[in-house]
Amino acid sequence: MRLLLLGGTEFVGRAVAEAALARGWQVTVFHRGRHAAPPGVTALHGDRTAPGGLAALEHGAWDAVVDTWSGAPSAVRDAARLLAGRARHYAYVSSRSVYAYPAPAGLAEDGPVVEASPDDGDDADYARAKRGGELAALSAFGDRALLARAGLILGPYENIGRLPWWLTRIARGGPVLAPGPRDLPLQYIDARDLAAWLLDAAERGLGGPYNLVSPQGHTTMGELLDTCVRTTGSTADLRWTDPDRILAADIAPWTDLPIWLPPGELYDTLHAADVSKAVAAGLRCRPIADTVTDTWTWLRGLGGRAPQRPDRSAVGLAPEKEAEVLASS
Repeated sequence: MRLLLLGGTEFVGRAVAEAALARGWQVTVFHRGRHAAPPGVTALHGDRTAPGGLAALEHGAWDAVVDTWSGAPSAVRDAARLLAGRARHYAYVSSRSVYAYPAPAGLAEDGPVVEASPDDGDDADYARAKRGGELAALSAFGDRALLARAGLILGPYENIGRLPWWLTRIARGGPVLAPGPRDLPLQYIDARDLAAWLLDAAERGLGGPYNLVSPQGHTTMGELLDTCVRTTGSTADLRWTDPDRILAADIAPWTDLPIWLPPGELYDTLHAADVSKAVAAGLRCRPIADTVTDTWTWLRGLGGRAPQRPDRSAVGLAPEKEAEVLASS
């Protein structure tokens, strides 16, 4: 298979590149040159947001394209139009954020989505940008377009900081504010499992939308943090705390305490998707212990400091705030 990867130097894109190379695929990576491309790929450079920025893609043919873009939909529109006659399949890494909020628990791919346009520019919020990207891919490729609606993505190369923050915090030891309930189910997908599914789907020519996170109950908040303790060899003391106390302390779910959301509308939207369609199409999710262990190994190789996307705010609870809440318990 000849794969064109739009992106491919960070997180999901890099996981896709490495998975394709491991299969013996010919991989071309189109990127801006800000980060080193994985060894073994053919690198093409260009800025898809700039006039003439797609010039490097004006020639060539591919069996599959994977596009990880999360900015203006117009960039997906222009790339997809350019490639429609020279690529067999186009997989756009979208998001479950495209569903109209609040998304009820158990929502499948036929749920209502936000209003958007493939012509939207940088002023589109994340949900509209991802939906606009979907429409752009569909406009150019029709039923050859795969809409991979990922949820929470974890694993090595993470450049958002969610799992790296928990690992770093727990490795530091001492009392740790652990947001309950301990048995709260989580949905996420390891970037490597997402990559494997995308490549399988490209080979099979799958099209249309798929929710791509682990089945409900694949892990829990308790299992996640307990695994972080074991993996880091920490003496951290997890202090499980009721969600109401955390919210009353003005601690923000998802950002101050990454991954975690208290039961309610937002939790149902992000951690209670129906993924039966993707599972039937071959989605397999590795145990949380593998994701945590491999992320910790990668993080230690970087000296404990994870990369941070410049367009995303850093996550994590300030130590002083954590100490204040623990002291009042």
